[in-house]
Amino acid sequence: MTAYQQMIFVNMAVNDLDASKKFFTELGYTINAQFSDENTASVVISDAIVAMVHTKERYAEFTKKEIVDAKKSSEVLLALSAESREKVDELVEKALAAGGSLAGETQDHGFMYGRSFDDPDGHTWEVVWMDPSAIEG
Repeated sequence: MTAYQQMIFVNMAVNDLDASKKFFTELGYTINAQFSDENTASVVISDAIVAMVHTKERYAEFTKKEIVDAKKSSEVLLALSAESREKVDELVEKALAAGGSLAGETQDHGFMYGRSFDDPDGHTWEVVWMDPSAIEG
């Protein structure tokens, strides 16, 4: 019997759904058409991580709270692991080429390496590699 793998669905409001779909596919992720429509795109990041990008109108159906402008306010920092320092750089460079912008300084602590970018809507994504031998088990 296969063990249950918990998933995370990150929901975000975006200004231009088509632009967001283009951005994320240029990073190498896929859009799951089964859970996408004219107001939502299901961006498959991994088997356990899905970013649900919604028009602001659709996102408003899920909350009674004010929807923040992610270019002006920060609510969360989204962090993704990478399998190597090179993969950190590769993903951040793809994000910059696809219309993202740098969101901070490179963090290099030897055993841990990270960079961050803002997507076109201002959501901050951190990409981090940690040397497996530095993790206590």
